[in-house]
Amino acid sequence: MEQKIVDEIRKIVDESRVLTDKPDLYAYGFDASIHHAMPDVVVRVKNAEEVEKIVGIANQYLIPVVARGAGTGLSGQAVPIEGGILLDMTSMNRIKEIHIEDLYCVVEPGVIYAKLNEALAEYGFFFPPSPGSGDVCTIGGMIAANASGMRAIKYGATRDYILGMEVVFPHGRVRLGSRTLKNSAGYQIERLMVGSEGTLGIITEATLRISPLPEKRGVALASFDDVVKAGEGVAAIIGSGLIPSALEIMDHVCIQAVNNAMDIGLPDVEAILLIEVDGKEGEVRENIKKVAEILKGRVKNIEFTYDDEEMANLWKGRKGVLPSLSRYGEDRVSVSLADDMCVPISKIPYAIKEFQEIAKKYNIIIGTYGHAGDGNLHTKVLINPKEEDEWKRAEKAVAEIYKAVERLGGIASGEHGIGISKAPWINGDVETMEMIKKAIDPNNIMNPGKMTQWKGSIISHLRYR
Repeated sequence: MEQKIVDEIRKIVDESRVLTDKPDLYAYGFDASIHHAMPDVVVRVKNAEEVEKIVGIANQYLIPVVARGAGTGLSGQAVPIEGGILLDMTSMNRIKEIHIEDLYCVVEPGVIYAKLNEALAEYGFFFPPSPGSGDVCTIGGMIAANASGMRAIKYGATRDYILGMEVVFPHGRVRLGSRTLKNSAGYQIERLMVGSEGTLGIITEATLRISPLPEKRGVALASFDDVVKAGEGVAAIIGSGLIPSALEIMDHVCIQAVNNAMDIGLPDVEAILLIEVDGKEGEVRENIKKVAEILKGRVKNIEFTYDDEEMANLWKGRKGVLPSLSRYGEDRVSVSLADDMCVPISKIPYAIKEFQEIAKKYNIIIGTYGHAGDGNLHTKVLINPKEEDEWKRAEKAVAEIYKAVERLGGIASGEHGIGISKAPWINGDVETMEMIKKAIDPNNIMNPGKMTQWKGSIISHLRYR
């Protein structure tokens, strides 16, 4: 990047917030995916005016611009693979308004999910999508990826809570949507921004719908001697008409990894389900008993708890699967490949069985876990990242996994987004997506090379050496 462009940026943003030293650029080249690439300059923006002016410069000089929140994305969305300007959005972290009586709040994109819910809890409300990285991820990143988590089965994903937003497009800053719960006034452009991964514009403010906190929660821990039986149990619960607030699955690889790393004491079985129900206290206790009846004949053992500390310990183990898998074996780490597919709920047993067969075929270890209640499975591939042959076998296995998912009527991503890691298997009308991208971003400066634009192998721009 030419020095004059950096100088122009420094006229907009204080020099201490414009980073060009190589160690800083290297650090900002990561997210939580397998990918890495360095930007030419990092700008720590503080307000929408700064974002608008910098995007204007990028559009004038045809420079790529990538927005970054907390860097928790698992598909490479925030990795600046074509260099350019990286905007660190984390200083835009104000909760600007909370309107309980109107069921919405207004926040900047750098607000951390957990911090927002701490503020809302004082009023007895919450923002439900609950991503696994909720303690650190930002609202802007959640919107960009349409993030969700274990409670999506009952409460939905981020898109379901978007009322309006402010966005900086290449042509300028605009307001989208409304502050009303219903909106039938033309194209819902604010919904289009959800899941766009920074390829159309940069979110500088969001108006979010909020919900009342449930009175009580309870959790059932169900153990199975066969992971396929566990998958059948998921379908049976949903088919009964009972909608849990969370329904999670972990296979034996994940159970062993968590017990080794965290000493949680999960049952040493082939698979477990964690089933959470919420609502009024009497309703919760009744539904927990109903779960036991539904699983009878499939389950090896089932335990219940309504104790907040015990439930927190179980969810700590579930949330610890991802880091724990990298301690499964001495020379193996967990890499985010084929990690976020979604299939119809009834197809979960078949998907898990196929994943196991594919792992055996390519002699690799695959841990399967995830939000089974809405069909969203995560498969983490465990490999030695120093061995080129293991990368090759893993890539072949991943391709077969996604073929199996498509055959079962599924899609490539349920909540992590596409980025680079899942680009070859993106579902939907790609031609229309590309037309929208060209119309809004004709100079292709907004996070170029991602989603429909990524071509070739996903084993590229690796963070591993």
